[in-house]
Amino acid sequence: MLPIDDSPIVRDGKAVILAMDHGLEHGPVDFESVPERLDPATVFETATHDAVTAMAVQKGIAEGYYPSYEDEVNLLVKLNGTSNLWMGEPDSPVNCSVDYAVELGADAVGFTIYSGSNHEVEMFEEFREVQERAREYDIPVVLWSYPRGQGLKNDTKPGTIAYATRIALELGADIAKVKYPGSPEAMAHACRAAGDMKVVMSGGSKQGDEAFLSTVESATRAGCCGLAVGRNVWQRDDPGHILDALESVIYDEQPAATALETASTAADDRPDAPVEG
Repeated sequence: MLPIDDSPIVRDGKAVILAMDHGLEHGPVDFESVPERLDPATVFETATHDAVTAMAVQKGIAEGYYPSYEDEVNLLVKLNGTSNLWMGEPDSPVNCSVDYAVELGADAVGFTIYSGSNHEVEMFEEFREVQERAREYDIPVVLWSYPRGQGLKNDTKPGTIAYATRIALELGADIAKVKYPGSPEAMAHACRAAGDMKVVMSGGSKQGDEAFLSTVESATRAGCCGLAVGRNVWQRDDPGHILDALESVIYDEQPAATALETASTAADDRPDAPVEG
């Protein structure tokens, strides 16, 4: 585990990772409600918001779009990922090396492990190579720690999420990305299981503003250093509005209701803010 508070992907000990690996993992369906966001440049523009500490993308997106934003956005290259067309036991093939990610300008790398899958052994071994190579470059490794497989009936059970953070710590990750286990108490237990390693909450499927921000507030008060979020930002008509609110909740530790009110006032003052229909 690296002391990463001075890393570009962390601000004041906290992190907001804007993820856009959904085009590979889920397909174009995630962009149907906001077709303009199929253009990765629109999400890179969103990632220039002060709240965002890094943008997570696959190597093809990094190759094509990051050069135009390298002075404004910190890059996290996702090294593995699979399509939603895959119907087998959860697995995530390696699509990019640490060396190539660094060549692209990565400030950090990300990797998914499906603990509990029949492919767990191979994924652990692949992560060992990634983690040790990243150490040679002194860049952080974010682990998407997602217990999943035919032996798991509930992948957000409190004990399962605590195990997920512990696995990330034991394997040498610098940040673990995990799902919210349903309560602040369960999230606090998962963060304790992570020791001194940082934990971020997965943003998950799009929710209403109040519900989403309340969950983020609960997670951060329970010990998470922030979140890794995609759809709950770029599926909105006005991503800047929710990022304003997230900035208040995560960095300023404001209650969700206060943050949302502050963000709404700020949005009213922005001449380019979209009008909600």
